[in-house]
Amino acid sequence: MSAHVLRIGQALASLAVFVVAWKLLTVLTGTPAYILPAPEVVAERGARAIGSGLLWDHAAATVVEVILGFAAGATAGVLVGVALGKSMLVERVLSPYIVAAQAVPILALAPLLDIWFGGGLLARVLVCALIVFFPIAIATMVGVRSADPLLREMLRSLGATPGQVTRRLEIPSALPVIFGGLRVGVTLSVIGAVVAEWVSASIGLGVLINIADQGLFDTPLMFVALAALAIIGLAFYGLVVLVERRLVQSA
Repeated sequence: MSAHVLRIGQALASLAVFVVAWKLLTVLTGTPAYILPAPEVVAERGARAIGSGLLWDHAAATVVEVILGFAAGATAGVLVGVALGKSMLVERVLSPYIVAAQAVPILALAPLLDIWFGGGLLARVLVCALIVFFPIAIATMVGVRSADPLLREMLRSLGATPGQVTRRLEIPSALPVIFGGLRVGVTLSVIGAVVAEWVSASIGLGVLINIADQGLFDTPLMFVALAALAIIGLAFYGLVVLVERRLVQSA
């Protein structure tokens, strides 16, 4: 049995154990469905939401925000992280602002971005990008600085420009650390999308959770939306891991 098949089997087994434990909890405690719905109730509600197109519409909006926000935040994070890693002056100038922005809860910044950028897709993408930016920038900075100093000096002695040193040594050697930041960032981008949708949006899984909670008291639908968010996060995380394996092995 291959390692890939074994991992899939282990994941399915753990999922089965989780569902069984969930079902036993609802049966033994007698918890009503509006507090903790049974797995089959959530599955039935999910089937109806998929069949009506409700889940697809909201999930598609969230996926677009996650993709755009992660792409923008990751790109900015890598570029700024390289600058921070290569220049102590840049780090001294920018680090206080970066840390201060990270210290402010994104839930507090989201309404301000909503006012500045009109509450549309751009504002939600910026929320995602901001929450993604910090871990990727720091990971990139650490990765760039971890490059072998002897190799760096050798390249410089051979006449390599700073850009060539970055492309040929620092970035390749930093890839494992950078991808560590990307793994964290891609999951945070899902959180950022939901936070942005809570502040101001008419569609998205964050909106669907609000509707299910406050408008309809439809707890099974809330569970469906949460499951969809988990699936989106797992899918993008797996994609980052796949790209990491291809690039790190070839670097």
